[in-house]
Amino acid sequence: MIAPRRFLPSVSSLLALEAVDRLGTATAAAEELALTHSAVSRQLKALEEQIGVTLLRREGKGLVLTPAGADYAASIRDYLQDLARASLKIRAAGERSSLNLAVLPAFGTHWLLPRLRRFAESWPEITVNLATRLAPFDFAREQFDAAIHFGRRDWVGVHYLDLTQEQVIPAAAPALLPQGPVPAEALLTLPLLHLESRPGAWEDWFARQGAAPGRLRGMLFDQFAQMAEAAALGFGVALLPRFLAEAEFRAGRLRPAAAGPTPVDGRYALVWPELRPPARPLQRLIDWLSAEAHPPR
Repeated sequence: MIAPRRFLPSVSSLLALEAVDRLGTATAAAEELALTHSAVSRQLKALEEQIGVTLLRREGKGLVLTPAGADYAASIRDYLQDLARASLKIRAAGERSSLNLAVLPAFGTHWLLPRLRRFAESWPEITVNLATRLAPFDFAREQFDAAIHFGRRDWVGVHYLDLTQEQVIPAAAPALLPQGPVPAEALLTLPLLHLESRPGAWEDWFARQGAAPGRLRGMLFDQFAQMAEAAALGFGVALLPRFLAEAEFRAGRLRPAAAGPTPVDGRYALVWPELRPPARPLQRLIDWLSAEAHPPR
C-alpha cells in the first residue's frame, strides 16, 4: 500500500533540497535545475510546510540545511537514484520485459554472456541487465531477480540451479615460460598470483598434482580479470578458471603453465529468492539455462 499523499512530496521539491545540500546554495541549485532562484525557494518552502519540519536556515545571504534537513537530503538522494535507475531500466527495455542479474565478472563475461546471446535470440522480448556482485547479498534490499553464485550452497534463502563445475588452469605469459607447460614442482620457483576470494586455491591445486606446495608468494587481487592482466604482463603465474584461461590462450596473451585443466571443489549456480515465485522472464531464463547446463543425453 502506498503512503498517504501528504507524506509524498513532489519530485521537484526533493530535487531542489538535494541540489541545495550538494551544491551549497539555492542559486547554484537553480542553475543546475534550470529554474529561477525564486522557484527553488518556493519548492523548498512548500517541502518544509508539507513535512512540518525546519529543513533549512539562513546564514548571512545563504541557506544551510539543519541536521534534520541534511539527514532527509541524504535519504532522498538514494530515492532519487533508485527512481533514475528504474526510469533508465524501463527506457532501455522499452516494451520488452527486463530481468536484472547480479553476476561474477569473469564468469559473466566468458561463460554467461555467450549463452545469453542465444537466449536473446530465443526470447527477444526479454532484456537481461547485468551488474557485478562479488559476494552474496540480501535480495530484499537489492533490485535483482537472480544472481550467479560460486562455491558451496551457503547462500541462505535462495533456490539453486547448478550450471557448471569449476576447472582451473595455471597460466603465464609466453615470455615467462618460453618452453611451455612445466611440471607442478617447477611452478614453485615462480611468483604465483592469488585471488582474495579463493584462499588456499594454489595449495589445493598443488595437492591435486601430488606436489607439496611450500611457500606460495605473489601478488593478491580481488578479480580474475586483474589477475589475468598481471599474468599477461609477466608478474607471475595465475590460476584461472578454464573459461577465462582458454579465452586468454586464444588471444595469445597467456599460455598453459601446466598440462590440462584440474577440476576443483565448487560449482557455479544461478540463485533466486525463495520468498517470491520467479516472474515469467526469470522462469524463462531458469528453464533455458537448465537445458544449457544439463542437455539431454
